[in-house]
Formats: sequence, structure tokens, C-alpha cells
Amino acid sequence: MTEIASVVIRTLNEESYLPELLTSIRNQSVDGFDIEVVLVDSGSTDRTLEIAQSFGCRITHIKKEDFTFGRSLNVGCDFSNGDYLIFVSGHCIPATENWLQNLIRPLRDGLAEYSYGRQVARDTTKFSENELFNKFYPEYSKQPQEGYFCNNANAAVIRSAWSKFKFNEELTGLEDMYLARRIVEESEGHVAYKADAPVFHIHDESWRQVRIRYEREAYALQKIMPGMHFNLADLFRFYFAGVLQDMASAINKGVLIKELPSIILFRLMQYWGTYRGHHEHRKASQEMKYRYFYPKDIEREEYEKESSRIVTNEGK
Repeated sequence: MTEIASVVIRTLNEESYLPELLTSIRNQSVDGFDIEVVLVDSGSTDRTLEIAQSFGCRITHIKKEDFTFGRSLNVGCDFSNGDYLIFVSGHCIPATENWLQNLIRPLRDGLAEYSYGRQVARDTTKFSENELFNKFYPEYSKQPQEGYFCNNANAAVIRSAWSKFKFNEELTGLEDMYLARRIVEESEGHVAYKADAPVFHIHDESWRQVRIRYEREAYALQKIMPGMHFNLADLFRFYFAGVLQDMASAINKGVLIKELPSIILFRLMQYWGTYRGHHEHRKASQEMKYRYFYPKDIEREEYEKESSRIVTNEGK
């Protein structure tokens, strides 16, 4: 019986790069397996669904108010038929015709249960983000790698491993690392990195969007690695180190003057967002601890204060 590889794509107004992405998937070289493409759409108002239908994609939906990164992927995986579940962002483009085949090779060969591929900057992706891509997605493969780092912008998992644990539907990000950690630690599984399965990752974010992305990932990271701390000293130390490193790279590439403002702003948003996300998690954890352990009924006190305030205002 022929194996099926299901490519699951989360979409919300992805018409800019979706035709190129789906064309690249259609042109993939396959060896002993079939491909289906599943879209999980959370309310697109552009031509996303029209484009997907023209390429013969299977489409399912999730309401915006129900959306989380993990829940949307669980919906897509449940809807799919694949033995292998492949995840690619709607603004990522497979860079070779062997992308899919290489990405799932460690899964088919029994070397790993989860795999992820290289990411390369293109178009509007910012200079510092490209530096991060070079750091986290090197030119050499690791089969398997140590630890559970991975990224669902370009990744694959065996259905049986996903079915056992599924994606955490409450996290604000990093649902991929959470699942990979459970596979590694609870099932003695493995994660593989495939440098020969690259995609072009195109980010076109405002500076506010960059900050929010790192903020929610830092918040999620606290739930995955609760022992990790990120304070103001870390913010300044990593910020200046990141800026200096990017400046050195920009000098080597002859683009310092052009890229310097972007470097300064990107690293600021990255580490400021990381600090805020960590701080918000610590504040929420402290509040929950206070509510649970403090002998007075905090919720009742707050309710009584609010009720008193409302009565006073109505009297006025």
C-alpha cells in the first residue's frame, strides 16, 4: 500500500506566496509515496481559498476565536490521511524538488520521529533574521540531533508520534518544541535536522509584529523550560552582543550602512519581546501562586472592592 505524505499549511490571507508554495509542492520528486495538501484556514478574506481550490487542496477551517498554533495543526492532522505529517508555513517556499523526499527520509528510515529542514532568507526577510537562520539551520545535517529543538515552518512528524502526544493547544508558540520534547523524553524518540530539505522563509513583519512574535515565544518557552530566566541584564548583554555580531557580518558583506538601522531595531524588538514575554509569565505565575497559597480569599476581596466601587459610582 502506497504511503501518504500530508502537507499541512496554516493560512490566514497568504495569497502573496501561496501559488509559488503550492507549485513547488506539486513539482516535488516523490519516491514511493503520494502527496496530499491540507489547508487549515482561520478566516482568510483574500484569494487564499480560491488559490488553494485551484491547486486541488483539501481545505478545513478553524474559527479565529478558537485559533491557537497547536490547535490549528491538530485540526489539520486530524483532517489529513498521511502516514507522515509535513508542516510548512504559507510564506515558505521549498527550494528544491527533493525537499519533501529529503525531509521525511529520517522518518522513513527509522532514524527519527520528528524532522525539520533548513530555512533560508529571501525577499523582505530582515538581515538579522537571516543571521539567526544561519545559526539555527546550518549547512550540515544532524541525524539524529541532540535535544528537541525544531521549527514547524519546515518540519515533519510520523503520524503515530503525533497521535500519541498531539500538539499542546494552550501554548502561545513553540508547539513544535513542546511536542518534540515529549517524543524525546517520554518515548525515547529522536529529532533529525535535514540541511538538504531547505525552504525560503519570507518574513514581512512590522517591528511591532517582530516584538510580539518573540514575546509570545518567550512566554511559551517558560512552560517548556520553566527553569530558564531572562532578566534585564540578559536583555542588555544579548542585545549588544547581537548588534555587534550582526554589524561584523554586515561589514564583511559590504552592507553595513544599508542594514544598520534594521540590525538595531530587529535586535531591540527580539530581546525586548523576549524580556516582556518572560516577565509576563513570571508575573502571571506569581499572581497564581499568591491566589493559591495566600490565606485570605483574594478573589472575594477583589469582588467586594469592585462591587463597592460600582455602588459608590451609581450613588454619585
